[in-house]
Amino acid sequence: MSFDHEVGPPILRPKRRWSMNKSDVIAAMADRAGVSNKDAGGCLDAFFDVVAGEVAAGGDKVSIPGWLSFEQVTRAARMGRNPRTGESIHVPATKACKVSVGSKLKAAAKSGGPAEAEAPEEAAEAAEAAPESPSW
Repeated sequence: MSFDHEVGPPILRPKRRWSMNKSDVIAAMADRAGVSNKDAGGCLDAFFDVVAGEVAAGGDKVSIPGWLSFEQVTRAARMGRNPRTGESIHVPATKACKVSVGSKLKAAAKSGGPAEAEAPEEAAEAAEAAPESPSW
């Protein structure tokens, strides 16, 4: 293959971070729990229904200690500004869902791994059982 121009160094692009969609989450849940994707999907849908029902009703805060909490909040009415015309407009009060992250999820995000660390004995056993990697 020939080029009429010089080829420079390769362009380094940042790694694309893929997000998990609902079917990916269902597959991961099914794999970890040892159940079918249909059963895991049913559990996830039931969880969403319970949370949505409680938040929509304005009932109690739905809390999974250490992980997440969901609650309905009311945003007060306020005066806003139309950015195009500069005219002041009234923004009415509205209801929204507030999602708060718990300490275990924060710790998992900071460490880049699961929130619950292995016990020191288990970690030492795993290190001994692991084959030595070649030092190239």
